[in-house]
Amino acid sequence: MLWSIALALAFAAPTLGVVRFHCSQLVVERIDPLVEPERNPSSHVHQIVGGDSFNSSMDPATHDLVADSTCTTCQFSEDFSNYWTAVLYFRAQNGSYKRVPQLGNNQFETANGGLTIYYMQDAIYDQQQLSSVKSFQPGFRMFVGNVNARSIEEAARFRQLTYVCMDTWTSRAPEIMQFPNRPCKEGIMTAVRFPTCWDGKNLDSPDHMSHMSYPEIGTFESGGPCPATHPVRTAQVMYEVVWNTKIFNDLWPEDGTNPFVWSFGDATGYGTHGDYVFGWKDDALQRILDTPCIFNCPASTGTTQSIQAMNSCSKPTVVDEDIDGWLDELPGGYQADYGSVPM
Repeated sequence: MLWSIALALAFAAPTLGVVRFHCSQLVVERIDPLVEPERNPSSHVHQIVGGDSFNSSMDPATHDLVADSTCTTCQFSEDFSNYWTAVLYFRAQNGSYKRVPQLGNNQFETANGGLTIYYMQDAIYDQQQLSSVKSFQPGFRMFVGNVNARSIEEAARFRQLTYVCMDTWTSRAPEIMQFPNRPCKEGIMTAVRFPTCWDGKNLDSPDHMSHMSYPEIGTFESGGPCPATHPVRTAQVMYEVVWNTKIFNDLWPEDGTNPFVWSFGDATGYGTHGDYVFGWKDDALQRILDTPCIFNCPASTGTTQSIQAMNSCSKPTVVDEDIDGWLDELPGGYQADYGSVPM
């Protein structure tokens, strides 16, 4: 089990860092400055964490996440990056929808929802984090996933986007690529793993993906080399999100149909995706990556703040709409799309 291996690493001899920290909720609304800049509202609901300068445009030529932010919801107070994903909804048998809240991840139960973030040099289960990796640069941003995927074939390119049906609070396996087909005692965890090879030139690309690549052979976990087109090895950014689906377990359809749907209408789970905009202060991230540390890194690797301080940083919504009541349709006009999966 991934979590058991990770806990064992916490007692291993110090090597280069696997840093794990939490970011509380900043705001939940229809804004997406990466894929749909300046569109207000954007097409579907997102949940965002990080620096409070997040807004609907965030033009890298004029927007400085560090200078323009007054606080961050992240445990490392030098991290004003923004991290976001789509939002999960429950679909009742009468066709109405209800937003699924997030839970603070293991060791961060008192956090106001949000995401747990990892930056790692090598696979999380490697006892020797030996690879030298480069921090991202100001203005860097990236996206991973395919919002239109509704089959395993369409999602195969992004096999590092997964789900875990949590039977216990520390469950981290088995990982699957679609929504679980049964009630999960402790909720559903989604994991988003970004590519780790950069072209060394572009801070972004038109599709927000082409400037990045997975290793030439296999996956990040395989330790394969970066392709010649993307020679610069970066840390892998990984999100974990715990969705409190257990509050709907008694409402699970009798026919076993999955009742959960992403805010953009995907009821298969194959369209899961994530967005990232870099905003660490000065050389803080590189310093942390270069410091021997496993998981719960001491404050000496960076400036940290309490969960209370993380929770106190928030941002008022700009889009005036109901996203939390029982809704006849998903915000933006979506209905559940089951693709080729029978309803």
